[in-house]
Amino acid sequence: MRNSTHLRWRSAAVTLVTVAAIHGCGDAGSGTMSDGGTATQGTQPTGTSDGGTGTATQTGTEGPTGTQGETQGSTVPTTGTPTSTTDTTDGVSATDPTATTDTTTAGTTTTTTTGGMKLDMGGPPGCPPDDQPVTFDYIWIANTTQGTVSKINTMTGVEVGRYYTNPVPNGGEPSRTSVNQFGDVAVSNRNPGSVTKVMALPEKCVDKNGNGMIDTSTGPNDIRPWGQDECVVWHTPLPLANGYSGGARPTAWEGVAQDPVSCETPVPRLWVGYKDVNNIAHFSRLDGDTGAILDDVQRPNWNANSFGPYGGAVNTAGDLFVIGYDNEVSIRVDAVTLQIEELGLSPGNYKYGMGVDQNGNMYVGAFSGADHMYFYDPVAKQWQGLGNGGNPGGGALGIAVDNENRVWGAANGPCRLIELDGDTKTWTNQNIVLPDCGSPWGVSIDNEGYVWVVDKANKAYKVDPDTYEIKLIVTGLVNPYTYSDMTGQGLKLVLPQ
Repeated sequence: MRNSTHLRWRSAAVTLVTVAAIHGCGDAGSGTMSDGGTATQGTQPTGTSDGGTGTATQTGTEGPTGTQGETQGSTVPTTGTPTSTTDTTDGVSATDPTATTDTTTAGTTTTTTTGGMKLDMGGPPGCPPDDQPVTFDYIWIANTTQGTVSKINTMTGVEVGRYYTNPVPNGGEPSRTSVNQFGDVAVSNRNPGSVTKVMALPEKCVDKNGNGMIDTSTGPNDIRPWGQDECVVWHTPLPLANGYSGGARPTAWEGVAQDPVSCETPVPRLWVGYKDVNNIAHFSRLDGDTGAILDDVQRPNWNANSFGPYGGAVNTAGDLFVIGYDNEVSIRVDAVTLQIEELGLSPGNYKYGMGVDQNGNMYVGAFSGADHMYFYDPVAKQWQGLGNGGNPGGGALGIAVDNENRVWGAANGPCRLIELDGDTKTWTNQNIVLPDCGSPWGVSIDNEGYVWVVDKANKAYKVDPDTYEIKLIVTGLVNPYTYSDMTGQGLKLVLPQ
């Protein structure tokens, strides 16, 4: 395994957005309601802030065996002809009359922040570095059965905000969180299908009530009623989405670069995928400032199984890669032409989390079968099974790639973290211990290069990628079901230069 002299800005991850869940206990599951969040740290002192607490407790024993999701039968998909439509209306598309929809554009400012550096910090020749404030020292984890998303400081493990993601109390089943290059998050809800944007910095939130201050959550004990948190800036219902099985699931921000003439940075757009009642898969591209649906690319006959599009990630060009679950076809949507290229099937079934490396190659997790992960080369147009490293246990669910081209997977049966060398396509470690883990599902890389593993047993681990030491454990989550680009570092490898 390669070692590093430092961690900060060493990694960048690539779960540009992973996917949904195993039917039965994957996508939805039980969780204990909790108002407080606790960060158990291996090396940091005890402290409290914004409703979260830190406890100096060492951990190191192997946890119990995690449970696998329920598998399904499979059928051969029917290939359909893709179609695309474009919606250029100004408002949020197809608003649900029962939902509160806010399409207010977030304000801009040049106020600085103590958070992490920008991803596109250089700028083209003749242009100053983009001065929009951002931060990346946060991880955003969906609390599925509570209908909220938690904003957690990755340096301290303290939860500094919790937000409703939809107008249905304890509803929406949020799961996918995707962070753009300015640090803001988009959260997709599976039922009813919708997408919500939350700003990372109060300086960029919107003073809707005109009281001269930003009213927003300060921690897990301070969840503002729907429509009253001024950092939740828009919510876009997807009324064609076919309930829980249809999603929304794939969610990915594109990366954008400064214009070399105007020196301005365009507002990034957001991809989201779902399936309607007619088994048509929709890949919608939304305006990042308003949530308006700009484009809707359609692929008929997405019916090899009950689920809609399962996972998605973008490359440097902004193309959207999408996988289906269990014998459903994988595709690429061209960001410019909106044409669909079909990538065929991976060697095995039950595809799960995914990520794209800096060369546009795709890694896909597989929780069942001889291969714990698959690799797709878009130039050679070939799939490759990567085996199981001699461990017959369960394979990868969530996937993340760091900038040393190490590929990380959250694995169950037994629960653990696994590591693959992306250069040699060989397994480095198939059994990285997560103390007292229950059912690890998602994995992401933070701003310092540490690996985060989200455990459905209401906690998340921060792991040193070189020593495998558990740096801290965050508790107090509510059925956390997220395995996507939870930190924003997934954009770094594919950000346009």
